[in-house]
Amino acid sequence: MDTSLLLPIIDLSSPGKISTAKLIRQACLEHGFFYVKNHGISEELMEGVFKESKGFFNLPLEEKMPLLRRDLLGYTPLYAEKLDPSLSSRGDSKESFYFGSLEGVLAQRYPNQWPSEGILPSWRQTMETYYKNVLSVGRKLLGLIALALDLDEDFFEKVGALNDPTAVVRLLRYPGEVISSDVETYGASAHSDYGMVTLLLTDGVPGLQVCRDKSKQPHIWEDVPGIKGAFIVNIGDMMERWTNGLFRSTLHRVMPVGKERYSVVFFLDPNPDCNVKCLESCCSETCPPRFPPILAGDYIKERFRLTYATS
Repeated sequence: MDTSLLLPIIDLSSPGKISTAKLIRQACLEHGFFYVKNHGISEELMEGVFKESKGFFNLPLEEKMPLLRRDLLGYTPLYAEKLDPSLSSRGDSKESFYFGSLEGVLAQRYPNQWPSEGILPSWRQTMETYYKNVLSVGRKLLGLIALALDLDEDFFEKVGALNDPTAVVRLLRYPGEVISSDVETYGASAHSDYGMVTLLLTDGVPGLQVCRDKSKQPHIWEDVPGIKGAFIVNIGDMMERWTNGLFRSTLHRVMPVGKERYSVVFFLDPNPDCNVKCLESCCSETCPPRFPPILAGDYIKERFRLTYATS
């Protein structure tokens, strides 16, 4: 039976960095998920992002397809992805739009695609403003996560993770229909995120569930309700690798609830050339590194290859 999970709430406006970092550490040890409030992004901007997102997804398919995903940026139609490759069902019931870096080497190498200003005049400006704001929040959050690991606050900057990071916004629309069939339908099938940290905004429609112990069978799923104006934050696989499994990358999914659902996801991942290897403070002779070092870019590419190859 599914139950609701009460996650810790982290206040980013709190002046006590060390006490806030301790709360984040506890949340990462116990859940891998937590809420973040008072992050500094205005309610007006967040509502604007949802409004523009709906405007795009409500366009006819023939107007969205010219922006089809290229180098993972752009439009992804319904059923084009399957986040759980083990499923025999068709792809996940969602459509999405990715955009990434606005400046730097990655922006030149992987240019964004944007809807026509003639169709959606405020779209690009709204999304670029949001991107800059949420990237700032993500950087601040990673500083606190570093403190939570007893590292210097600028640790992730010093190892090159935030030097032109792979930071991507993903807009999502879930149709939400509950289809009666022998094969269960998922808005997003069970997965863990690939990178460092994810910041999620939802429109209040339920559907997000987490499984706190992915090693236990059968999986026990708990509902995560949204809090208006707050981010739902979760740790990704690369942070789990860095911390030798100390901070958990939690399995989660989105289930259809019979109602259309929109969300806005921000993935803050390291620069592709950043070497992700076990932190010295997270391993010992009795607890050796569980994961070999890997370049962030190589890890992300392989995970995406599996996601799309099986869809």
